[in-house]
Amino acid sequence: MVHKSTLSTRADAQCQAYSNAVWDVLGDLWHPQENPSGFINLGVAENTLMHRELQDFVRNSANISPHAFTYGDGSFGSKRLRNAVASFLNKRLYPVVPLEADHIMVTNGVSHAIEHCSWAFCDKGDGILLGRPYYKSFIPDISLRPEVEVVTVEFGDSNPLSLDGVSNYEAAILSAKDRGVIVRGLILCNPHNPLGRCYPAVTIKELMKLCQRYRIHFISDEIYAFSTWENKEERVGPSLPAPFVSALSIPTDGIIDPELVHVLWGMSKDFGANGLRIGYIISQHNRNLHNALQSVALYSYASSISDHIAASILEDEQWVSTYMEKNQERLSESFSFAVRLLRKEGIDYATGPYAAFFLWVDLGKAYGESHPENPNPMDLNTIISRRLMEEKVFIANGMIFGSEKGGLFRIVFSHPAGYIEEGLNRMVKAINE
Repeated sequence: MVHKSTLSTRADAQCQAYSNAVWDVLGDLWHPQENPSGFINLGVAENTLMHRELQDFVRNSANISPHAFTYGDGSFGSKRLRNAVASFLNKRLYPVVPLEADHIMVTNGVSHAIEHCSWAFCDKGDGILLGRPYYKSFIPDISLRPEVEVVTVEFGDSNPLSLDGVSNYEAAILSAKDRGVIVRGLILCNPHNPLGRCYPAVTIKELMKLCQRYRIHFISDEIYAFSTWENKEERVGPSLPAPFVSALSIPTDGIIDPELVHVLWGMSKDFGANGLRIGYIISQHNRNLHNALQSVALYSYASSISDHIAASILEDEQWVSTYMEKNQERLSESFSFAVRLLRKEGIDYATGPYAAFFLWVDLGKAYGESHPENPNPMDLNTIISRRLMEEKVFIANGMIFGSEKGGLFRIVFSHPAGYIEEGLNRMVKAINE
């Protein structure tokens, strides 16, 4: 007997669309002694390089008070944490207008911060611009519950982080308008996931001017702001890579109405603390946004204990400085280690990264060289993903990141050398056999 679903239409749709591959991986992770047949996870954007230091800090410094077992100071986070964030970022992002606690809203991770922005800036059916390739979870964060369209921007052979790409954003706005979709926002991930580079200040300014021209919100997701590092494997002549520039540090006079500028940041990436579930929405000049989100912030309420731990971290200036410097050194070393293994196997990657945790690799080319009978390159991603899972290594498929070219995958290298080596050995086996 076939039973009709008791769920709503939208819930039923998610049941059909749901893929549990990531959760299968996370539930069966490799350990050299305890689970040698488990998955090597090089697909989820986690930085495990500093976990021991973070663990030691929390064990030695987190003197949790009884207040942390209450609702705290409200759904936007404690005054203590918001003051700590303001002080920490004022010293490092160089905001034109110094941050204050009242500029900051705490959420249980940046994913919820993105969803809040989508909900607050758009009506159902409106759009938010997102350049390709992109962080894959931007799509559900923006669209799933707010029912907002993600208007993706294609760049072809242009550098998506360059000035040349600004006209592509405008073309997407006009194309969406022709379809009856009103674009209400533009979101960047800076430093970029998955390309591992930063937007030059001149590009940010021109995108802000574009937002001003069409009266749309400029949202800068800066969750990798302090995960920049030295690329010791590539020397690209006298020109240096674009340094990270926060949207908060750009004077808005003559560029954009400051109430349209918003920055997101969190603890997951720069502090290797995905499980802490702490994110921040920073909006200095739009009180209406704060007032509107107060009504729904109950659903993104961060744990008071996580709030306490995050404040303890950010308040310890000496420890934080040492931690971040060591983290950047280890990211540089891990990148070098991974790149040397890829070169040894003749696997191409997008050169020039110096931020975040990613290598954008061309497994399609490598697989095609071993299997010349292969079908259309755009079909290779499915074939390669299946082979990778068979070899128990999880690497993110570039198609779900909006790649404009087939065969590309995202490797996360922010793990100890032995873990990376085991994962890449399995990857090589998957594409060669």
